[in-house]
Amino acid sequence: MNDLHTHLVRRISAGGPMTVADYMSECLTHPRLGYYATRDPLGAAGDFITAPEISQMFGELIGLSLAQSWLDQGAPAPFALAEAGPGRGTLMADILRATRDVPGFHAALQLHLIEISEPLKDLQRKTLDRVDITWHAGAATLPDLPLFLVANEFFDALPIRQFQREAAGWRERQVGVQDGRLRFGLSGPVAPKALDHCLSDTRPGDLVELCPAGQQVAEIIGARIARHGGAALIVDYGDWRSQGDTFQALRRHEAVDPLHAPGAADLTAHVDFEALATATPSRYSRLTPQGVFLERLGITARAQALARNLSGAALETHIAAHRRLTHGAEMGTLFKVLAFYPDGAAPPPGLEP
Repeated sequence: MNDLHTHLVRRISAGGPMTVADYMSECLTHPRLGYYATRDPLGAAGDFITAPEISQMFGELIGLSLAQSWLDQGAPAPFALAEAGPGRGTLMADILRATRDVPGFHAALQLHLIEISEPLKDLQRKTLDRVDITWHAGAATLPDLPLFLVANEFFDALPIRQFQREAAGWRERQVGVQDGRLRFGLSGPVAPKALDHCLSDTRPGDLVELCPAGQQVAEIIGARIARHGGAALIVDYGDWRSQGDTFQALRRHEAVDPLHAPGAADLTAHVDFEALATATPSRYSRLTPQGVFLERLGITARAQALARNLSGAALETHIAAHRRLTHGAEMGTLFKVLAFYPDGAAPPPGLEP
C-alpha cells in the first residue's frame, strides 16, 4: 500500500465512496502524491509513448496545418500558439521547427502551455529553452487573442463519471473501501439530465461515461476561437460517442488494475468527441481518423524524403514509426482528429467541415 492509497482510504472512510471522477483527479493531480506530480510518464522508460515521441513527422504536420490555418485567417498578430498537455515539449518543438519559414508566424506568436506537472514543466523548459513560455493550470486563463491550439492525448486524462443503466434510470459507479482495499460499487438511484438522451439506446446493465471537465474545456477553447479566431486540433483515442467501460490504467506500457497502487499508473478513458463538439460554441470539423488526417497532409511523402538519408536499423525504425502513426491496426484508426474553427473560416488542412 502506498501513501496515496492510505490517503484515499482515509478520505472514503470519513466521507463515503467517491465518484470515479474524484478518484481519477486524486490519482493524477494530487499536488504531492499524484501521478503527474511525481514523474515523467513518457517514453520507453515511462508508462506510455505518444505520437510526438514516435516520430517528428507528427508534430511537423500538425504545425503546418495550424500555420496554414493562420495564413488562411489573414495572419493575425499577435496570436496565441498553445498546447494542452504538452508532455516533454516534443510536439511543440517540432511545430516550431516546421513553421520557422512561414513568413511572420514566429514574430506574431505568443507561446502558452497548459500544464500542471512540475516535473514536465522542467522538461518543457529544457526542450524549448530559447522560447518565452507562459504556463497555465487550465484553459480559462488563456489570453483573449486568436488562438491556435493543439491538444494531443489531453482529453483522455480528464476525469470521467460512470453510470450504469437500471430498468428506468441510473446508478453511478463509485470507489469505496472493503477490507482495507479499494473496490468499485454503485450509488443509489440517480437521474442525471445529461443522460436523458441515452435511455433510448442503452439497455439495463450498460455503462455510460460522462466527462464534464472535457466539455468545460471544449467550451472555453471554442468560445475563444469563435470570438477571436483561430483553430484547435484535438487528437485523441475514442469515437464520436462513448459507450461501455473504457476506464483504464497503464503502467510500464501494460494494462493494470486502476484501483491497484493509485498514483503509480496513468489513468485514462476514451474521448467522447460528440460531447466536445456539442460543447463548443465554434464550428467543428468532421471527426477523422488520425491516419487519414496525416495522409491528407502528406505524411507518406515526408516519410519518403526523410528515408533517403537513413539505412539499417534507423530506416527500419522510421518505417515502423510511419506505420504506427497511420496504419488502421495501430494508431491510425483508434486515434481521431477533431478541429474547432470560427464561422466564415475553413477547417484546418487535413479535415473537412
